[in-house]
Amino acid sequence: MRRTPVVASRVLSEQLSADVWLKCENLQRTGSFKPRGAYLRISRLDDEQRSRGVVAASAGNHAQGVAWSATQLGIASRVYMPVGASIPKISATRSYGAEVILQGETVDEALTAAHAHAEESGAVLIHPFDHPDIVAGQATVGTEIIEQVPDVDAIVVPLGGGGLLAGIAAAAAVHRPDTRVIGVQAAGAAAWPGSLQAGEPTPVGTMDTMADGIAVARPGAVPFAHVSELVDDVVTVSEEAISTALLLMVERAKLVVEPAGAAAVAAVMSGQVDVSGRVCVVLSGGNIDPLLLTHVTTHGLSAAGRYLTVTATISDSPGGLMEFLALLRDLGASVVDVTHSRVAGSLRLGEVQVTVSAETRGPDHQSEVREALAQAGFLRS
Repeated sequence: MRRTPVVASRVLSEQLSADVWLKCENLQRTGSFKPRGAYLRISRLDDEQRSRGVVAASAGNHAQGVAWSATQLGIASRVYMPVGASIPKISATRSYGAEVILQGETVDEALTAAHAHAEESGAVLIHPFDHPDIVAGQATVGTEIIEQVPDVDAIVVPLGGGGLLAGIAAAAAVHRPDTRVIGVQAAGAAAWPGSLQAGEPTPVGTMDTMADGIAVARPGAVPFAHVSELVDDVVTVSEEAISTALLLMVERAKLVVEPAGAAAVAAVMSGQVDVSGRVCVVLSGGNIDPLLLTHVTTHGLSAAGRYLTVTATISDSPGGLMEFLALLRDLGASVVDVTHSRVAGSLRLGEVQVTVSAETRGPDHQSEVREALAQAGFLRS
């Protein structure tokens, strides 16, 4: 494994009046922390088990971790992935040497298929988080953090099935027990709060989040035992907070991070976590589809007040559009695109409806633009 860097984040430190560091697991082999646990788990198989090969299920990061680890150890691997998995993650998993089977609409359905294959063929199932070796492998992230930031007061970790959080919490408990460890879930796929309240892993009914890397319907039993005992808090973050955090990482930290990997950044930015003292935020992965990156970046710009869309009513006469655009220009809003409609129900004769997307400098600038457009008669209440 690579000993991934821990880098200081000046922008977050200034925003939060704290000492914030980023643990860059997005720079790990295969683009996430997953090979740590997968390699340890597979390396401990005996010769007879190795001869039968390994099987796994994943939407992408665990798939790549298993494929790479198995190939490094000279073992055959098969990975089941949902039919909707991103094309770059499917291609990468195949390039690392695994046989990829697309089956099911969700990771849970793919995992069912993986279990069936393991029973039929004798292949060893490499679970993405629910095994002691997986947790132990992920614990090396925590060991490195404590070595790299020896006086760390808190570690904030993205949370899905729980393997990474459980491992980091275990490492902290051994090496620096006073360090607070906090897990972060996407609000649209938050199985942990209910599970911790119930005292056992409890499935969540529905999931809806762009952070597919932490969209797990039911926590693992092995991680649950560690998390419930060793973790100080679990919080959730919105899709807007995740996209804003991802945008900040790309724009200011120059780091490409996937939505799941940005969840911990979202938590500290949105005030869900007390960041007093020295804080290390884990960037768990950077495997993001370029098309999704474009979509999330746009969403992040909008959430951060940097991207404004307004629908205005203008005169359907020569110079009407020019007058409207000139006002936006004078207000310092950079127009991205314009669409026209002459068939909206509220329009009067001689009017046209225009929807404009523009870049703005932030929420205050957006309010200024809206107010000026309203005063000029372009926006109707």
